[in-house]
Amino acid sequence: MMTHVTDNQAAGRYELEEEGLTAYADYRREDGRLIIDYVFSPVPLRGKGTSDRLMRGVQADARAKGETIVPICGYAATWLRRHPN
Repeated sequence: MMTHVTDNQAAGRYELEEEGLTAYADYRREDGRLIIDYVFSPVPLRGKGTSDRLMRGVQADARAKGETIVPICGYAATWLRRHPN
């Protein structure tokens, strides 16, 4: 499946649109750190891997920018433990 995660800097969140709905990860940046406050996926997208694809895009962008991800959100923390690379 082709996915495109976008960084909506004005809203302070990464977004992934699927099936006409938007999953997102709220963030803030501080001193080279990308702090993930909250990850949300609409109910119809849950259980379909949408949040996983969103986090893969977030992780790729953070790597490209040389940022360290700091998860506040429980989902983001668990996802990062399972996908350290």
